[in-house]
Amino acid sequence: GTLFLIQFFWQFPHFWAIGWFLYEDYEKAGFFMLPTGKKDKSTALQTILYTVWLIVASLLPALFPYIGIVGSRLYLSPVAAVVVLILGLWMLKAAVALYKKRDAKTARRLMMVSVFYITLLQLVYIADKFLR
Repeated sequence: GTLFLIQFFWQFPHFWAIGWFLYEDYEKAGFFMLPTGKKDKSTALQTILYTVWLIVASLLPALFPYIGIVGSRLYLSPVAAVVVLILGLWMLKAAVALYKKRDAKTARRLMMVSVFYITLLQLVYIADKFLR
């Protein structure tokens, strides 16, 4: 349940960032990868909103322990929750930067931050389980 939500909300800022900095390549191929079809404030705002939902989803195991299907209980300690929140704020900062600058360089940075975010998030979840 929770891991699905995390992956679900993460994919949008990640792929929209890729769609942004590779916009011209996708356009030549006839694909429009951004939610509005163009690099605009609305697309950047949606990236921020999905990142906020991603942060909320990533903190669910700390806020409501044992959410999920029977046998797949997920819990996040307070210390790990703080680390997860910091990671989420890092990604949110990159999404807000895209909204402010709306350029390919900032979109590429958001994409890279998203890759590190999802990797580090998963490592925190694993470490938290085994270090408790």
